Amino acid sequence: MFTGIIEAVGTIASIQPRTEKGHDGLSLIISTQQLDLSDVALGDSIAVNGVCLTVTALTHDSFAVDVSGETLNCTVGLDQPAARVNLEKAMRLSDRLGGHLVSGHVDAAGVVVKVECIGECVELVIRAPQSVVRYLAHKGSITVNGVSLTINRIEDHTFSVNLIPHTLAMTNLKELVPGMRVNLETDMLARYVARLLNLEDSQD
Repeated sequence: MFTGIIEAVGTIASIQPRTEKGHDGLSLIISTQQLDLSDVALGDSIAVNGVCLTVTALTHDSFAVDVSGETLNCTVGLDQPAARVNLEKAMRLSDRLGGHLVSGHVDAAGVVVKVECIGECVELVIRAPQSVVRYLAHKGSITVNGVSLTINRIEDHTFSVNLIPHTLAMTNLKELVPGMRVNLETDMLARYVARLLNLEDSQD
């Protein structure tokens, strides 16, 4: 589990196809000078642009992960050499929940349709598929490239969020421009509530 509070931004330093029999996807090496890896062990989880991945190798300033073909098909940004990616280590039960509960399982990709500076902040408008929109709520939570954000407005298939200077400084969201695709994960609690309501309706 994660919180959506980004700890560092890393860079995809290496991308290699997985060639083992019966496997597909890619092996990545992600370099980071900012993320403290001293308490990370092989097999631990790190969210990379909102995608929960398992650490397969470690150095003092980099780590390796494997990304399956299925994950590549439903996410964006993990197959781009030199791409800057948001990083968050898995939360401990004793940690403060500064954002919201994030699983690291991306629901779908959205498309940036507007980036507008408003004072020191930025309004970000994203078009999302219906499978995501149905779980969105005004002032509810959404994860964009692993960043926990609050929804300010929902119109048809778009939603807007406000990026404060701290978020812009600490994440790769400042690099977004219209047309770029982003990883989206809806609020876990919203999904469970919708599931329960559907079950109740089916029993009536």
